[in-house]
Order: sequence, then structure tokens, then C-alpha cells
Amino acid sequence: MAHASKDVETLNSFLRGEISAVETYRQALGHVSDDRLRGALEDCQHDHEHRVEELRERIRKLGGEPAEGSGVWGTFAKLVQAGADVLGEKTAIQALEEGEDHGLHDYQRDVDQVHGEARRFVKLELLPAQKRTHERLSRLKRTLH
Repeated sequence: MAHASKDVETLNSFLRGEISAVETYRQALGHVSDDRLRGALEDCQHDHEHRVEELRERIRKLGGEPAEGSGVWGTFAKLVQAGADVLGEKTAIQALEEGEDHGLHDYQRDVDQVHGEARRFVKLELLPAQKRTHERLSRLKRTLH
């Protein structure tokens, strides 16, 4: 149980990143009219929403209180996305991909900060799911060229 507090802290950091991703996709979707593009972005948003729920549940199981908002990352993501919104869909996709890069990097960097079952959860569920979402968005970006 000694690691539980640190695990909750790290999982909450991941949770804030996932909440930020959901918020950023929601904002981007408000500026996308192409149905194919919308569908792909909605799929990515749903992936992040699923991870938000999984993280909240895991944090509660560890006796922690899940973060409610995205914190600093949400503010940063909103600024990046706001700039992208002005410049169009292609730039918005680029900004979303950068967010996916950041999320993937966070999981890879901090996976060893959690212990036992929490580490298995990150390695076997969250990290592979983030890689799939990242790849989905990268494929989408390549189709826009």
C-alpha cells in the first residue's frame, strides 16, 4: 500500500492528460465539417473518453480521488487548438497529432512510476490503447496531404 499514493498521483497525471485530449477533440470537432474526418476524430475522442473512465475507476480502486479537470495541460491544449482552428482542418489535425505524441510520451516516460497492478494496467491497457489512437490520427493526417 506504500506505493498507492504515488500510483494515484501518477494515474491522476495520466487522467488529466486524457481529459485534456477529450476537451481538445471536442473543440476541434466544432470546426470540422467533412463527415469522414469527423467520424475519425470522434473515434479518437471516444478512445480518450474510455481511458478517462478506466483511469477514474482504477484511481478509486486505489483509494484515491480522480482529478476533475485537465489542469495546465488543458489550458495549453486549448491554446494550441485555438490557433489551429483559425488556420483550418489540416492544422487542427496537426495540433491533435502533437497532443497524441505528448500523451504517448507521458505514458512511456512515467509507466515505471507506478507499481504492481497499476503498472500492468498502464503497460497492457493504457499504453497500447494510446498507441492505437496515435496511429489512427497519424493515418488520418497522411490522407489529408
